[in-house]
Amino acid sequence: MQIPCIHCGPRDESEFTCGGTSHMTRPGLEKSDQVWGEYLFFRDNPKGLHCERWRHTQGCGQWFNLVRNTFTHSIESVYAITDPPP
Repeated sequence: MQIPCIHCGPRDESEFTCGGTSHMTRPGLEKSDQVWGEYLFFRDNPKGLHCERWRHTQGCGQWFNLVRNTFTHSIESVYAITDPPP
């Protein structure tokens, strides 16, 4: 799979590390163990479009977001880590 880094251009997937689902809100420290357990261990596994964080580990080292179709593995869009999802 080729991943288009927003800083370096298209590169092989082996140069990247997936950081998981994008745009998740971390619970506050005052939240219960149940809320933290759900945040840490229970994630959606959608079939279709999914927003993910990626880091170009073997390149520029920068984080960015992408929207990937989990069924076809096609990458629909790539955007900065600070930008909202398209």
